[in-house]
Amino acid sequence: MEIEGQDTMTRKLLRIDASARRNGSITRDLNDRIVAKFESDGPMSIAHRDLAVALPQVTEDWIGANFTPAADRSESQKAALRLSDQLVGELKDADVILIGLPIYNFGVPAALKAWIDLVARVGETFSYGESGPVGQLEGKRAIVSVASGGTARGSEIDFATGYLRHVLGFIGIQDVVFVSADQMAMDADGSLEKAGADIASLDIAA
Repeated sequence: MEIEGQDTMTRKLLRIDASARRNGSITRDLNDRIVAKFESDGPMSIAHRDLAVALPQVTEDWIGANFTPAADRSESQKAALRLSDQLVGELKDADVILIGLPIYNFGVPAALKAWIDLVARVGETFSYGESGPVGQLEGKRAIVSVASGGTARGSEIDFATGYLRHVLGFIGIQDVVFVSADQMAMDADGSLEKAGADIASLDIAA
């Protein structure tokens, strides 16, 4: 993870790129433009988590460590959770979470699913109350940059954006805005123009 311009008085943005492509990625380009817009408004601390550097999958050892009370964890269990603890810490520290979401085969990339599995942790990002799960990351904002070849955002074959909105809400992030360059294979210019309009209309002071 890289951090730029860290200052205790500035807002903090966590940027997450999930595209496997570092060059020619639409979602990375959209994220660049959104970050630039935030930075133009004033000081902003940027933390960057690039999921092209693959995260490990959840394992049996990880699950055992996660469901062991923190005070009772062995050194090996603490080690198993160390990366997950870091990822959760990045989320907790951020005011704004910017996620690049390329739609792969109608869903989220495996790299982003691995990140979700590592941060959705009972007692850390959600808890159980009398009426069920309660998200612990309230008061944060998420902006999601979406790109797809043929899948229309919000259509019956889009299993990515609704899922991600649900996951974010599950951990307490209810304020979710989408910037969409969907159906690029049909009309790339029109899709990028629409995404540009989405960025232009973003209220970065929110």
